[in-house]
Amino acid sequence: MKMKKKMGFLGMILAFTTVMTACSSGSSAEAPSTDGKTVLTLSVRQDSEFYRALEKKFEQAYPDIDLQVQAYKAIGEKAQDYEKYIKSTGTALLSGKGADIYETSTLPVSDYVNKQLFLNMDDYLKQSQTLKQENLELNVLNALKLNGGTYLIPSGYNLRAFIGDGDALKNANVDDKSWTWQQFSSIAKPVIEAGQKAGSGHRFALQEYPPEMLLQEMVVDGYNQFVDAAARKAKFDSPAFIFMMRQIKEMYDDGVMSAGSGEADNQLFYSAVLQTPADFVNVPYAYFTNPQLLDKPHSGNSGTMRIIPVSTFSIQAKSPVAEQAWKFMEFLLSEEVQNLQREEGFSLLKSVNDKQLGELQQEVKGGAYKLPNGKSASVPDEQFKVFRERMNTADNFAMLDVKILNIAGEEAVSFFSGQKTAEEVAKLIQNKATTYLNE
Repeated sequence: MKMKKKMGFLGMILAFTTVMTACSSGSSAEAPSTDGKTVLTLSVRQDSEFYRALEKKFEQAYPDIDLQVQAYKAIGEKAQDYEKYIKSTGTALLSGKGADIYETSTLPVSDYVNKQLFLNMDDYLKQSQTLKQENLELNVLNALKLNGGTYLIPSGYNLRAFIGDGDALKNANVDDKSWTWQQFSSIAKPVIEAGQKAGSGHRFALQEYPPEMLLQEMVVDGYNQFVDAAARKAKFDSPAFIFMMRQIKEMYDDGVMSAGSGEADNQLFYSAVLQTPADFVNVPYAYFTNPQLLDKPHSGNSGTMRIIPVSTFSIQAKSPVAEQAWKFMEFLLSEEVQNLQREEGFSLLKSVNDKQLGELQQEVKGGAYKLPNGKSASVPDEQFKVFRERMNTADNFAMLDVKILNIAGEEAVSFFSGQKTAEEVAKLIQNKATTYLNE
């Protein structure tokens, strides 16, 4: 089975009256209406069956609201120009005449938040009569905060996990809560050597993993160390980044890592995306008989599973129908909608995730559960406690800029190939990133 390498670079609502009036955006604009219904607009880059189902169900729950989905690209249309989409969205937001709600997964959200174009939903969340705080995956919502406020609500999320071969690592002293990449390399080396002496051939910690790709993933995991999004400053000429590049090259030079292809089951670790609770079994147990979920090696940042939102939504700060927009957000976090998109990510509701994990546990325990490859999965019962703990403590998230990652990856190739020094490449990345951030 090939490793999943590419990043991701992807209930009924109670009406609010007096309580939510205090949370309104303060806009004096008159709320638009059609046939006596309040018009609520949702802007998305691309239409989908999910949005169509969401629109229908929301209007059934709120017959006094006309939800209008404004898609830049309709179903079946050819891809539209991304830059034009960003420009038109930014223009609409700056004019205060844009949509009430935006699907923001592909938008420069940090810029919009810094310009106060989106609404801080903290007070709405705290005063909600519908959402139960104890049932929300607050670790995810808190991780997605910007400038200390809740400007984004995800419909669901994926998790990037780091998975090790538990059998091969049983005698290794792995303290994954605090290990760095340097410690990771020093742990992997003797395990690889022991396997060779035992006649199992040369294994790699990771294979089919070019060094520039590993660099990009390490930048993603520690993004805030190298990019200050709010101040629009880069820190790629720092000693930490230069050390990281050298460390990566050393791991490849020492045979700990490999960019080349190899035989299946030739890796000690996998970095893989878990898309649903069922993937706690489907993914690790497809790789190893006795997999170990580990914190990723890290330094100065969290090593927990990285949060990858499926879709995120924001309310325009000047929306004249902010209260109705918040009803949409609540509906998005209702069990009805969270179950509607359960195949597209983890839920923001613990009850939905716990139910799926509970059903999975019973199927596995009864011997009825099969992995996607058709094999049975032998999962110790206590592992499901580990799954829940890992899910509920994931807090690693940064608002990424793909262009920054591309600059780092593209320029780093000249260092890993020996054409330029680490200092030269770091300076080049710093200059290009700074120029881009100041555009």
